[in-house]
Amino acid sequence: MTPANEPGTALVEVRYTANFEANLQSIEAFWIENDFPQGYDRLLDELIDTVVVNLERHPRMGRPFMSHQPDSVEAQTRHERLQAKLASADQPADLREYVMTDYLVLYAVLGPAADGTSTIYLLSIKHHKQLSFDFERLWRPLRPD
Repeated sequence: MTPANEPGTALVEVRYTANFEANLQSIEAFWIENDFPQGYDRLLDELIDTVVVNLERHPRMGRPFMSHQPDSVEAQTRHERLQAKLASADQPADLREYVMTDYLVLYAVLGPAADGTSTIYLLSIKHHKQLSFDFERLWRPLRPD
């Protein structure tokens, strides 16, 4: 058994993007404004204890995001723009959606690199009831460091 296959060993690095952190700040503000900061604490616990741990071991466990069929003209236009941006990226990115209890996380898997490692970028998080992710703000984080 190689070290990468041992239980508890991360196969990829999970990174937070500026957009993801901004989304978390908005969610925190919502919970504070509604006098229930525990809602935000629960979200962070689920992110740290479940989502990141799962993605480190199973990077492509989320459902493929680009396989969604847009159900409006506006969504179709956004979908096409996103496809064009992904196609022009220096490194191919596999966009996926991780379904949490009350939230959806949009993330990109980049790699594997020459050394066999991959990197996950957490791009955005939204509540299930929100209509869409903000695609325009997502693009910059897909470029490798």
